[in-house]
This record gives sequence, C-alpha cells and structure tokens, in this order.
Amino acid sequence: MFQAFFNKTVSGVGPVFRSGPGRALVVVLLGGALAGGAALAQSQSGAGARRDAEPTLVPLPPPSLNFYGSPGIIDMPSAEMLPDGQFTTGVSSFGGQTRYNLTFQATPWMSATFRYNSIQDWNMGGFDTYYDRSFDLRFRLLRERKYIPEVTVGLQDFVGTGIYAGEYVVATKRFEVPGWGGRFGETGRLKLTAGIGWGRLGSYGSIGSSGDRPPYDPTSLGGEPAYDQWFRGPYAPFAGIEWQPNEKLGLKLEYSSDDYVTETQDASIFERRSPFNFGVEYQVSPRTRLGAYYMYGSQFGVNLQIQLNPKQPVTQMRIPAPQPIPQRPSQSSNPDAWTTAWTGNASVPAQLRDLLAPILLADGLVLESLTVRADTAELRFRNIQYLSFANAVGRAARAMSRVMPPSVETFRLVPLSGGMALSATTVRRSDLEALEFDGNATDALLAVTAFSDAPPLSADATPAADLYPDKSWSLSPYFSPAYFDPEQPFRVDVGLTLRGTYRPAPGWIISGAIRQRLAGNVDGGPPSNSVLPHVRTDQVEYAQYGTTLNNLFIARQWRPGRNLYARVTGGYLETMYGGLSTELLWKPVSSNLALGVEANYVKKRDFNQRLGFQDYEVFTGHGTAYYEFAGGYLAQLSVGQYLAGDVGATLSVDRTFDNGWMVGAFATKTNVSAEDFGEGSFDKGIRFRIPINWFLGKPSQQTFGTTIRPVQRDGGQMVSVPGRLYGQVRLAHRKALTNQWARVWE
Repeated sequence: MFQAFFNKTVSGVGPVFRSGPGRALVVVLLGGALAGGAALAQSQSGAGARRDAEPTLVPLPPPSLNFYGSPGIIDMPSAEMLPDGQFTTGVSSFGGQTRYNLTFQATPWMSATFRYNSIQDWNMGGFDTYYDRSFDLRFRLLRERKYIPEVTVGLQDFVGTGIYAGEYVVATKRFEVPGWGGRFGETGRLKLTAGIGWGRLGSYGSIGSSGDRPPYDPTSLGGEPAYDQWFRGPYAPFAGIEWQPNEKLGLKLEYSSDDYVTETQDASIFERRSPFNFGVEYQVSPRTRLGAYYMYGSQFGVNLQIQLNPKQPVTQMRIPAPQPIPQRPSQSSNPDAWTTAWTGNASVPAQLRDLLAPILLADGLVLESLTVRADTAELRFRNIQYLSFANAVGRAARAMSRVMPPSVETFRLVPLSGGMALSATTVRRSDLEALEFDGNATDALLAVTAFSDAPPLSADATPAADLYPDKSWSLSPYFSPAYFDPEQPFRVDVGLTLRGTYRPAPGWIISGAIRQRLAGNVDGGPPSNSVLPHVRTDQVEYAQYGTTLNNLFIARQWRPGRNLYARVTGGYLETMYGGLSTELLWKPVSSNLALGVEANYVKKRDFNQRLGFQDYEVFTGHGTAYYEFAGGYLAQLSVGQYLAGDVGATLSVDRTFDNGWMVGAFATKTNVSAEDFGEGSFDKGIRFRIPINWFLGKPSQQTFGTTIRPVQRDGGQMVSVPGRLYGQVRLAHRKALTNQWARVWE
C-alpha cells in the first residue's frame, strides 16, 4: 500500500466565499460547456482555406484523476472517461484524509473504482484514525461531439458505509484553443465542467431537494447498495475549469459543492473556509502524474496518479524471429521428392520425431507425440513459453514444415495441458507456404483453418522418447497479504517457496510446496470474531508458523468423452484445507458456453500446516456456467454449497486481454444473513492479473496479481483447488485462438 503523506493542515489562510459567487461561476461554466462548443466550431469553420495553417496538436495525456480516483477536476468529478481498459491506481491526501484509489475502465462507457480511506483524528466513535472502504460506478450518457458536451452519471460510495456517498450528473466540454499553449502560437486545451450533485455533493449551496435522504449511519455494516439514498435529498451545483497549455502541465480551478459536514461539523478534522480549490498538475511520465493543490481555503493537498493500459506494455515484446517456412518443390517438376515410399519404413516416424523435438524445444514447445501418415501429420505438444496459444500453434506449424516430407500436406496441431488434449487446429501446408508474406496473411489463413475437438490419440502415434517420468523443482519468493485490519490496514508475510513436481505418466501429477516465512506481520492481526464456522477468518492463527507445508497433492486429468474434461485431485489442497476434489467440464471448442460441476470433501488443516487436521469437515460443491462475450468479457455463475455450509451463488465478471491482463469483480450471496455475515454484509471483491511479459518484453507464462476483498469473512468462501479445468481449457479453444490469431505468424 502507499503511505499517507502531507497530513499536516494549514489553517487561517484564504477568505470566506459564500454561495452567491459560486453559483455565478457554475452558471458561467455550464453555459460554456453547453454553448461554447458551437461558438468555437463556427470560428474554426470560418477559417476556410487557412485550416491547413493551424498548428499540429500534440496528443495530451489521458484525463487526470480527482481525489477520489475518478476522472475529475480536484475534488469534484468530470464527465470524461479514461481510455478503454485503463487501470489506474493512486493516492491523494489533504486535511487529515488519505484516499487510496483503484479505477478500471471496464468498457468505453463505464468505469468502476475501489477506494480505501483513512481519516485522522476521527472523534466520532473514538477512532484515532478511521479506515473505510467504498466503491464507485460511472456511466457515460452522451459522448462529446462538435456541439455536445460529454455527459456522465455517477454513484459514489454506493456500496459501503456511506461516508462519501453521493450521486451526480456532470457535463464536460473540451476546447482546443490556438494561441493558448505554453509558447506563443501553440495550441492549448481548455476543459469546462459543470454538474449537479446529491449526498455529499449536494451539501453546500443547495438549490433544491428531491425528497428525503436517510442520514449517514456510522454503525452500519455497509456492503449493500443504498438504493433508498440515490439521487434523493438536497442537490447543489459544482463546476471547474482546467487549462492544459501543453501535454504535461495542467492548471485547475474548482467550485466544490461538498460541505464536508462530517469532517468539519460532526468532527474537527479540518476547517472548511471556502468552496474554491486550486491546483497544478504535472505529467512526470506517460504513466505518472503529480498534483499539488490549495483546498477549501485552509489546506494543502497532493495527488499521485499512476495509469496503466493493458494495450500499452511497458516494454515492447521482443520474440526471436521465427524460422521461415521452406517452400517445397512443385510436384510436377520434381515428382520424386513427393514420393510416399517412406511410409513403408517403420523407423521413419521415430526419425521425424527426433528431428522435430529439438526444433520445438528451442521455441518453448515440448513434443508429446507424433503421428505421421502419407499426407497428414498430427503433433501433440506442450506449450511452456507463450501465454498466447496462437503463438504456440504458429511456431509448431513452422517447425513441422521444416521436417515433414513434402507429401505431408495437412498438419493437425493438438496442444496439451496436464495430459489432456485441449483442441485441434488443422492447417494446410500449402496455405502456410502461400500466405507467409501475404499482406492479408492473418485473415486469409484464419479463413482456411479448422478448429475442432481433439480426436483420441491414434494407436500408431510415436510418443516422445524419455519424456516420462518427469520431475522438476523451483525456488521462488512469495508474499501473502492481509488487507484492511482497522489497526493496520496492510499486513504481509514474505518468504520462499520450494516446489517439487513429479509426472509419472501423461495426465498424472504429484506436486508439493514447502514455505519458509522470512518476515511479516500477518500474525499480529486481530483474532476472528465470526459467529460462523471459522473457515477463512483464522488467517492469523495460520500465520504463526515459519516453516509450513503449503500443499501436497496428487491429481489425474483426462478426457472422458467428446467435449468433456475431467479431474480428480487429492491431498493437502491449500494452506487451510485438505481432502478430495473432483471436477467435470463440458466445453465444445467453438462454443462460448461451458458448463462444469465440482464436488469436494475437505477437512480443515491444523494451524501449523503439517500433516494433521482439525475436527471441522464439510462437503462443498458447485455447478458453474461460463460464458465468453465479445470484447474479452467473461462471466461466471456458480451455485452450490460453500465452506461454512452456507448455500448460495457467486457471480463474477472479468475482462481479459489478449496479452494476458485480467481485471474483474465478483460477489457472493448465500443464505447467511447480513448480521451473521458481519461487516460488509456479503462477500465481494475485485481481482487482477498482470503478465510478467508485459514488463519484461519477452515470452513468459508467469503472471502476478491478487484478490482484494473489502473485508475477509467466512460466508461465501470456496476451497482453493490447484489445476481447475476451465482456465486450462479456454486458452486453447477457438475464441481465444482467433482473438490472437495475428500471433500465429510471430
């Protein structure tokens, strides 16, 4: 977590501004946002033949973020949306308040924010520093056009305790103004924003009311949407202006409609003397922006913003150039080269296998078996290097074109995972030869490529020599975080993991991991106060030991039938549970829909994580539907029984990117009441995963990420099982392959 800074306040500075001048500013800016676009457009259209003399515009950075982590002015929101897929994190601080923000632009028209707040000297409830979590949603109603501003509606802190709860409708218009740049004659950018707010954003300078709004309740468990508050109560205008003379610098002025009643009247955290805020921001790098501000006539504030986009890697991918596809001699000019007499030699398949295996291994692929006939060859292989299976299929096809006799025209490429055949991609060799340097190679090859379920392994397949039994080991660092303890919001254990894996035969795996904690403070967290069985809230008890057996299991994966995948796993499955897990998945290669069922019988492990168990045991299982939508959106609905014996459903929505990025959210509702569940009312959270190659610029299947829950409770919890099927299978099916098909040539 970031560390709070600039917490000291400055008092006795600045005049007192009343609502009258503020309202005037709002009217001026709102009028400018709605009408100024027309005037500017008319001015530009009158330039006629001189348009080609207008200065070239330098691309400006994405919209800057306000103190709540959303596109905005300073403390108020704007109507702007971030670039699609943008993932931002930042920290802002003023007046004894620090906000840690995560925002994701889930679609071009909708963004979501998770926020963790700390408020110093909170004298309501006896807190020295009060910590709180909140979520926001924003929806674009109108896209900015020539005469129309961008318009957005937002829900702030709509599912939390409600400390920062507010709703708003806001409009923003951008103008490119020649001569307003940093130097004479350059073009600058002017942004005008005006809106109407409710809740906190309607607490100063109210101009009306839309019904009664329930007051903030500090004893609330939070976690449930406050439908009875949305767009109710007093409403007030807010506005702001931002001038960007160049691509790095931004100057801001804002009129705020937040009276900070709780912080300045119910408590004495800071003194609010003015509704006006002033700020300057600087784009330090393409991904980092810093701002300094003078707030509410008495405070200094700062804001650090870091913006990442999955579509814009830190380092461009550097993959060694593939070997060219050799051209076969024509059959008419050299018929002897096309002879199939070699099929009568029983040693040829093994010779071809031995030629092909090292070529594949140099490209990060492991040959499992090769079946060769006069005009067809089937390669079964393991991908150990590429996140994209299109990469792997393309490299495998190139390698086969270098080794197979000229008469072999059809290549069937079958990637494997844990011994399971995931799919079959069938390409014609002549298409590879003809299209390699074609300007439309990607689409042309896709049009003549077939994707299907993998057939059973042929009886005459030639398996890899000396591939099984296989053993490997690794030593790597680990970190185990614990979030949002009221006494210490972020705790973490760090150490080393020694992992060993043994594969006695295809489809079988025996694996285990020993952890050695080197440092950390998770063991100092508070004990569980849950009234449910302590299926997850005993994390502190499990963190007391230095050397632990993280897991030790044996698993079998296989294909029981067409479009079916199966798994059985037994042993010490994870830190807290051991037992038996079974899974069956139905997933046609070309279908966006998959259905799975999982059944587990598990017992709770001893706190020392050696070989013993506690008395608690439970049967848990779920039926799950998976569906892949366009644009990389993946929805998953699981229904069944959870670790605490509660029954309910989990809905998750993730957005996945072709390069391996994933950002998503989930929520679980079971038959546990909000009172029995405790703080948060029900289980929910966000998660993200970032591929290592996004930073390193070279192929790797490694990723890192985490799941963030506002609070860890015992309701709606699943057992963590290694090797669940859907994640293995989906990546090698038609949709994932076609989405990344351009990489077949890389």
